Amino acid sequence: MTTPDDERPATPPRDGPASPLTAALEELRTRLAATRLPLETPGADVARRDAVQAVEQLDDYVLPRLRARGAPLLVVVGGSTGAGKSTLVNSLLGEQVSVPGVLRPTTRSPVLAHHPLDGRWFSTDRILPGLARVTADEPGGGGARALRLVATPALPQGLALLDAPDIDSVEVANRELAAQLLAAADLWLFVTTAARYADAVPWDLLTTAAGRRAQVALVVDRVDPGAEAVVADLRRMMDEHRLTTSPLFAVPESALVEGLLPAGAVGQIAAHLSDLGADPAARDAVVGATLDGVVDDLVRRATHLAAAADAQVEADTRLRAVCARYADDAVGRVQAATSDGTLLRGEVLARWQDFVGTGEFFRSIEKRVGRARDAVVGFFRGRPAQAPHVEEAIAHGLEAVILDAIDEAAERTYTAWRADPAGAGLLDGLGLSRGSSATRAAVAEQIRAWQGDVLDLVREQGEDKRGTARALSFGLNGLGVSLMVLVFASTGGLTGIEVGIAGGTAVVAQKLLEAVFGDEAVRRLTATARERLEQRVRAMLDAEAARYTGQLDASGAAAGGGAPLLAAARAVEGAARGERFATTAPAGRGPVSGTQLRGAEQWRSGSKGSLDVVTRSRPDDGTARPGFWRRLFGRRPADDDARGGDA
Repeated sequence: MTTPDDERPATPPRDGPASPLTAALEELRTRLAATRLPLETPGADVARRDAVQAVEQLDDYVLPRLRARGAPLLVVVGGSTGAGKSTLVNSLLGEQVSVPGVLRPTTRSPVLAHHPLDGRWFSTDRILPGLARVTADEPGGGGARALRLVATPALPQGLALLDAPDIDSVEVANRELAAQLLAAADLWLFVTTAARYADAVPWDLLTTAAGRRAQVALVVDRVDPGAEAVVADLRRMMDEHRLTTSPLFAVPESALVEGLLPAGAVGQIAAHLSDLGADPAARDAVVGATLDGVVDDLVRRATHLAAAADAQVEADTRLRAVCARYADDAVGRVQAATSDGTLLRGEVLARWQDFVGTGEFFRSIEKRVGRARDAVVGFFRGRPAQAPHVEEAIAHGLEAVILDAIDEAAERTYTAWRADPAGAGLLDGLGLSRGSSATRAAVAEQIRAWQGDVLDLVREQGEDKRGTARALSFGLNGLGVSLMVLVFASTGGLTGIEVGIAGGTAVVAQKLLEAVFGDEAVRRLTATARERLEQRVRAMLDAEAARYTGQLDASGAAAGGGAPLLAAARAVEGAARGERFATTAPAGRGPVSGTQLRGAEQWRSGSKGSLDVVTRSRPDDGTARPGFWRRLFGRRPADDDARGGDA
């Protein structure tokens, strides 16, 4: 990092090897950037934004500030549309460095004013690395995502003012940039008006600031004389929102002169900011307090994000379980339909009867099982052309059963996912409520493959029994068809006359096979053929379920869960215990010297402008409570009396 050539006594550089806290924060940043929350789990949308904002704050402020503690104090001036932020910045500097809202375009680049000798701190990507840099004399402005740098000797060295976009801008990008800039501030200077100080949007941001103990100063602009109640009510709201130690400045309603507020109207703000510019210890105290608060807040946010990541894993597991459950149900349905005899209805029965015939052949099987082998051989030799018709009928019936099971599984899975917000977001436009367009062809292919498995089983069994070689040479297809019929044989799902027909069909198939291979071999062949069919059905249902689970795989919702992020947060928490930054500035400061912002000297001399209001928070007993700046600078009450009080 290049060190600027300044002539002031600067805080000694603290750059060098990364401290344990810096190293832990770098690891936390890596984990935050890798956190994926793709599923619509409860609070996921908020968690996604929080993860992005946490990474931005680490990149824009925390890590750069830890690596360069001697950099100027960055005061970000933020507020609502029309609050007078740019006018306030210009009035403090005594020159037009930022175009007021009524003149500037809706989208604009933020303006950062700095002392000329502090330029190199901001011309690099030390802070806000995502913003391009342009200078005041460059035309075009660089767009909304550019940081316009304005060097001005009106600022003390060590202090920079950044005029941010409106926090309630009509442009989403502007609102997001405003929040990002405020998160990169050492000190917020938050501007509101007497008419709009209770608006919800500013208080949402201020509540967030209080939660992470950001250093905040509020300015209420355009306060009419005699409107002390407005300031008192704003002070009350600050106390309610845990901003009790934050200073509050009141700027009276004043006519602009050449676009600037009177020096007396901004003098108290100018004096306090000038104090910071002149006092390295005071700047360190502000930076340290902000860093401590931000680091603690990052631990809290990362812990919540780890829980959100765990919720993603739980949702992923839940959705996968739905797919598995309905796929299992579909497999069970096919198993039932292929083992209870229902497949032996209609066309399969007709083709089988055409194939085996009746009369003398059946009687020969029934009366002389021992001589059936020769009859089988003669039968298959004489009528081989009928076997393919039976195979085709079996294939048609089996295809209908499997397709129906696949469609039902898809429909049930779709309904369950649609009812689950985590699944519903993955379904749009994918047409997953039915089997895929390629399902029918895939099922037909798998059935043909299974029928090939059956023929292979028969062939292998025949090769093991040399005495049946002649039968196999003439009747391989017939024996294979018989084995298929036997796989589906049962009367459990049939009624009436169908029971007798199916039972007879099974008996014929079984006796044919037993005549060739024997009882034990037939039992083994039947079990193996059924197992092969179930394996292929399972593969088909798994392939259909993968259309769903593939969406989860692609989302990465189950990648790691929150454990790595939680471990990184705990490491930061541990390192932060030994590396706190907040300090107390030494008491008894001498006279302020060096560059003073416009109006500071006038305020110090006692001319405070047209509005004289109390801007301190007061406890219930009515006694004045020591203000933030007195504690920060270590001032004595006498100092405050001589200065006209502290804000």
